[in-house]
Amino acid sequence: MKNLIRLEEAAMFALSILLFANLPFAWWWFPVLILAPDLGMIGYAFNDKIGAYSYNIFHHKGIAILIYALGWVLSNDYLLFSGILLFGHASLDRIFGYGLKYEKGFKFTHLGEIGK
Repeated sequence: MKNLIRLEEAAMFALSILLFANLPFAWWWFPVLILAPDLGMIGYAFNDKIGAYSYNIFHHKGIAILIYALGWVLSNDYLLFSGILLFGHASLDRIFGYGLKYEKGFKFTHLGEIGK
């Protein structure tokens, strides 16, 4: 099952690259900023609860899709790019087993415990 999930997430990551290719930005913006959503981990400097909330905001695909949709409605390339970047990053993380976090610690995700 894990391989099937990884394959599905790889397809979604590929979709994010295809969607980005239709935007008027230089190609190098995507690889340069793909790890930017990990800034959400800063919340773990305070405690696990704040860390989980801040991490999950930057890694929730529903939020990414809403930002993309808002960009589409407003014809705003920056919002489109932000939504694509968040979506692609979340897919990339899930390929490696990093899911949305539970409040009890960074290694506890909706995909299972990291490192187990």
